[in-house]
Amino acid sequence: MRALLVAVFALAGCSAPAHDARFPSPPRDAPYLVVLGVAQDAGAPQAGTPEHPGFHDPSARRLAACLGLVDPRDGRRWLFEATPDLPVQLHRLDHLAAPRGAPDLAGVFLTHAHIGHYTGLMHFGHEVMGARDVPVFVMPRFAAFLRANGPWDQLVRYGNIALRELAANVPVELAADLRVTPLRVPHREEYSEVVAFRIDGPSRSALFLPDIDKWARLDAQGARIEDWIAAVDVAFLDATFFSPDERPGRDLSAIPHPFIVESLERFAALPASERAKIRFVHLNWSNPALDATSSARATIERAGMRVAEELELVRL
Repeated sequence: MRALLVAVFALAGCSAPAHDARFPSPPRDAPYLVVLGVAQDAGAPQAGTPEHPGFHDPSARRLAACLGLVDPRDGRRWLFEATPDLPVQLHRLDHLAAPRGAPDLAGVFLTHAHIGHYTGLMHFGHEVMGARDVPVFVMPRFAAFLRANGPWDQLVRYGNIALRELAANVPVELAADLRVTPLRVPHREEYSEVVAFRIDGPSRSALFLPDIDKWARLDAQGARIEDWIAAVDVAFLDATFFSPDERPGRDLSAIPHPFIVESLERFAALPASERAKIRFVHLNWSNPALDATSSARATIERAGMRVAEELELVRL
């Protein structure tokens, strides 16, 4: 298989990536997810945060929340979100699953039209990759936004991306045993609907829910996050802020997300096996849980949950 991948790279005019010890060994016989970023839209550090250690310490930097999906049985690859960090995230995906060209994506699934979740589409455009017909899966209002507003409409007109409209609760069949289902969630909808994605593979499944308002708003919508967690093997959940006093002088109630402390309290009644499924993701630069040595991280782990780690794999 390795010889075949090297040959494919040669035919495509690419170079196979050198071994990098940071990268785990992915499964070769089943689809898998890889975490390509865990931070809020602007990553960490972000503009205007000169105090962040990531400006001086590369190990403290984190990319915007994103998953990759790979089916090694036929070599196809997908992204969940097109973040501002797409160049680095696509490069990481290439290390795990050798591409047959650029960008070699069978599709990009977008949750909503906030900057950290779709503006990476620009890298497929005329000024950068000049990609051809990359399938971009979005809800109908989101599709209309991309068609009608520049610079995104140029991606459509030039054929850099090909929009594929989703319907809530209707699975997209990627293979006979691999599918993605959009689930509507309550969150700011200035330009588009907001969805989470359930990803089902041959033997395991995952939930990707990087942005949502308070859990009570999902309850009011007729769904319970506990039921969604119970139905999957791994749940990547919005953890933008740790607590309401995280940003002194700023009212975080105007930026509604479930605080991690609220999630820990709500999920405390779950069985340990359910809590172990939870991977917190989409952490703001100010969230102390980004630091693996913090008391915030220790609090999460004592509660039987954890923070998602970049480059961790989830076999499906």
